[in-house]
Formats: sequence, C-alpha cells, structure tokens
Amino acid sequence: MNKVMSRTAPHPRPRHRPPTRQDSRRPGGAPPRNPVRGRTATAPATAVAQPRPTDLFADRLLAVLSGHRPVHWMLRHTAGRAYDDLARLAEVSPLRTHGRRPVVRDIGYYVPRTGALEVFARICAGDRLRAMAFRLERGDDHRWRCTAVELGGPRPPRTPEDD
Repeated sequence: MNKVMSRTAPHPRPRHRPPTRQDSRRPGGAPPRNPVRGRTATAPATAVAQPRPTDLFADRLLAVLSGHRPVHWMLRHTAGRAYDDLARLAEVSPLRTHGRRPVVRDIGYYVPRTGALEVFARICAGDRLRAMAFRLERGDDHRWRCTAVELGGPRPPRTPEDD
C-alpha cells in the first residue's frame, strides 16, 4: 500500500548533527574535489599550530601585571629571582587600566644563545603604550621558564637581601 503525504502533513524533522571538519572546507558541506583526478580529496592530517613561548609568556605576564591573575599563577613558570621581581611589580599593578583590558600590541625577541630568548613586548594599556621585557630560558626538562622581567622605567635598587 502506497502512502501519500499531503502538503499539509508535517515533514519529518531532519536530525541535527554537529558540523564536521569536512563541512567547514566548502560551503554546502561537500569535500573539495581533486582537480587532477576528479576524485574527492582526503583531508591531510594537519597538526594544530602551537603558540610560541614568547606569545604565551607575554600574555601570562600581562595578566599578572594588570591584576587579572594572581602572582602565584606564574610560580611554576618562573625560575630564579623572576618570581620575586614579578611579585614586587605586581604589588602596584602597573598595567591596570579602567575600562579596556590591556593588550599585547607587538612582540620581538633576540636569541643570545641556544635555549635562551630575550623578549620585548609593547603593551597598549588604556591610552598609554608601555614596554615590557623578559627573558626565557629552556630547562633540562625542555620547558620554558621566565628568568627575568622588567617594565619600562628605571630598575629598583638591589638590596643585600636580593642576593
């Protein structure tokens, strides 16, 4: 027996499915065609791009120095006196702004030796442009750690307790 659907009868709802990687390649969800052979191309296995350590540390230091994260958040990412310097700087929240959150505008670095980076970052904090410099060193465990941090301006004098 044939069943005829009238125009007034509701159509079955299509099942919702989340978009796949294949759907995002071309509009309509069709995979791209291989122009040489005319067959459907398979998706190459692409690795997810890892952010550079310079970018990660600039963002982390900015979060602490602007008061959006506590200083102890950087404890396992620092080595030597860097944590003490960072704690001293963060006490006054030098990059805290009213309104807009400060952002990293530009980053540059110098490689003094293998496993070490000296990084500078330009920080847009409100209507001011600030400078931040820090040093990263790669440890024996192949993890980058911040070993020094400074903001634009004169350094505080060293005391005998610092050594």
